[in-house]
Amino acid sequence: MNRYPLRFLGSMLVALVWVFAAPSLTSAAEPTAFELVKRGNDYVGVQSKDKVVQIRSEKSVTRLTPEVWRVVYYDPDSTFKAVEVKFGAGQKMDVSHPGRIFQRFSDDKLPLDAAKLKVDSDKALKIALAQPLLKNLTLTATQLRLEHGDTGPQWFIKLWAAKIKNPNESADIGSIILSSDDGSIIKIDISLSRID
Repeated sequence: MNRYPLRFLGSMLVALVWVFAAPSLTSAAEPTAFELVKRGNDYVGVQSKDKVVQIRSEKSVTRLTPEVWRVVYYDPDSTFKAVEVKFGAGQKMDVSHPGRIFQRFSDDKLPLDAAKLKVDSDKALKIALAQPLLKNLTLTATQLRLEHGDTGPQWFIKLWAAKIKNPNESADIGSIILSSDDGSIIKIDISLSRID
């Protein structure tokens, strides 16, 4: 019996598996905000490593998870006490010393309490999106910011949703603020009238 056709079919099956499996193997998940902090440590001085002042994203474009992030570290040696690393799709794009004029005269220039940085951006977004008020909406974009709050570090999550009469357009429907320490909701400020 000729076994060549069987070997050929086996090789074809292996090739087909790789064709369909390869994209899922190579497309790693987008890094979280806290993972970007660790990556950003490579681009700042020793005096700034892990001393996060703020993390913020730009408005997401192609999905609900933002693609562009900025991590601001405390830098005692710079004029405005900050050094910022910008990331796009997990890759470093730029390092700068932003002019944080108003923060210079407040505690917002100091590092966030690292002991209370327990809820990462992916979990914060998941908690926000699970709120019952958003259940029947078609959310189109988000923007996240981790910053100082009255009770410690907090996530400020801004949301956009498709309009009811014209689903191709979206509207800013407000925001949800939650604790970075335990994920508890601090404030929900959503206005559904904006999507009419």
